[in-house]
Amino acid sequence: MRSVLKKINFLSGLPAVHIVLIIMIPFFVYAQAVDPRETIQKFSATMQIIDYFYVDTVDQPELVETAIIEMLKELDPHSVYISKEDVKKADEPLVGKFEGIGIQFQIFKDTILVIAPVPGGPSEKLGIMAGDKIVKINGEDATGKEVTNEYVQSKLRGEKGTRVDVSIFRKGKSELLDFTIIRDQIPVNSLDAAFMASPEIGYIKLNRFSKTTMVEFYKAMDTLRNQGMSKLILDLRYNSGGYLETAHDLADEFLGKGKMIVYTEGIKSPKTDFIATEKGVFEKGQLIVLINEGSASASEIVAGAVQDWDRGIIVGRRSFGKGLVQKPFRLPDESVIRLTTAKYFTPTGRCIQKPYEGGLEEYQKDFQRRIENGELIHADSIHFPDSLKYYTPANRIVYGGGGIMPDVFIPFDSTVYSDYYTDLRRNNLFNIFTLQYLDDHRTELQRSYKTIKDFNLNFVKDEKFLKSFTDYAERENVKYDQKGYENSEDQIFYALKALIARNLFDYSAYFEVISVIDDDFLEAVKILEDGTMFKKLSINY
Repeated sequence: MRSVLKKINFLSGLPAVHIVLIIMIPFFVYAQAVDPRETIQKFSATMQIIDYFYVDTVDQPELVETAIIEMLKELDPHSVYISKEDVKKADEPLVGKFEGIGIQFQIFKDTILVIAPVPGGPSEKLGIMAGDKIVKINGEDATGKEVTNEYVQSKLRGEKGTRVDVSIFRKGKSELLDFTIIRDQIPVNSLDAAFMASPEIGYIKLNRFSKTTMVEFYKAMDTLRNQGMSKLILDLRYNSGGYLETAHDLADEFLGKGKMIVYTEGIKSPKTDFIATEKGVFEKGQLIVLINEGSASASEIVAGAVQDWDRGIIVGRRSFGKGLVQKPFRLPDESVIRLTTAKYFTPTGRCIQKPYEGGLEEYQKDFQRRIENGELIHADSIHFPDSLKYYTPANRIVYGGGGIMPDVFIPFDSTVYSDYYTDLRRNNLFNIFTLQYLDDHRTELQRSYKTIKDFNLNFVKDEKFLKSFTDYAERENVKYDQKGYENSEDQIFYALKALIARNLFDYSAYFEVISVIDDDFLEAVKILEDGTMFKKLSINY
């Protein structure tokens, strides 16, 4: 949270007193013992004293924004201020779209390299391809050290209907290719991957809960069912949440009509129940939900509802523990406060918000404490008091007080990640090497592997290929370590293979390839193929 707050833009031209009036009313309108006018006047008087008598010049808007930020930090870890300039950027992932030319790109050797055009976007429609390099924008050179992610976004993003001219270098072409692109709305996908893990088992991975999530989910479900899916793995690992309504809609697809999914309640927010409706595309069928320490908020709503109704098996590690609901309040200058207004509770009554009474700094140390306590490796290092014990309809014990505890714990295996592997990753060498490899071999790879299935089956571990990578790493000052290489050989190969697949096919291909060494995924498949654990845990399917 602190790193996020440091990035906030402190510029605003709004008079200080006006901001204070808007801010203070939500906090004090219900307080009977305090006269809100007295509080507002006190703050206003302080600002006037500073303005009239302080020794140096003061930027009042910046000072007020700083006060707002610090005030919200005193409430809870998730109430935040977002400046006018940052509101649109903050909303884009949840709204599910932005306006631009529609490419996934990376900066490669000071050049804008197209990783892939967004399907259906303006660039794809014009024939811009993966591997193309944008070397000119509106007639000006677009290469060199000044080319950063911020530079690209400032040049290529823009309002729908506006135009931008680009010149592209394409391997095999003697001259630059010129394109005039009319910017349009570009979707921000919340679904990372959907594929068949076996003839019966489908896999869907969501990275957030946005306005477009359900449309993407339905499309993936239709595709997987047409391929024979009867069992599902829903991957919510590292999904930090999003819209409460979307979490309700997704959980509704797994639960029968009338079942409580989640309820919210706060001192100034009356209890609101979110109930399953008659719809449901997967109310029958074995279900596993994958979670870990990065699964938060809306992810925990879905996992908690599935667990509390004995609908599926939760696999992985204890989730983040964010059970606070934020509501946006827009200020006169279009900046926004996202204020915590309620807590959410799972169907059994669990509030899974982890403690935050120790303040923001202590709250942010929670993950480090989990590591130090061995929680990511040993399930028995996690202790819940009896006061946080709840029972499901099948009389299974579940716990509140800090995240969703999975039914099946999968330890994080750090032993396969040697210092050598870490150095390769830290220096971004996997990514850079695969970009160069594709630049050199794209035509050959496209000719050899028509589908991700062909690639996954036939692109096998090859000593020459791996040596070319380790030799490259050595040239980039990561000294070869034989023992470290042998310890992490599978991780090194599949990381390279998955990145090549992502750039050759699509983002989903990355997860399909890397699943071969994904312990959580492999255990989920094993549980589904065996089936006995569903009966053992009295899971409804």
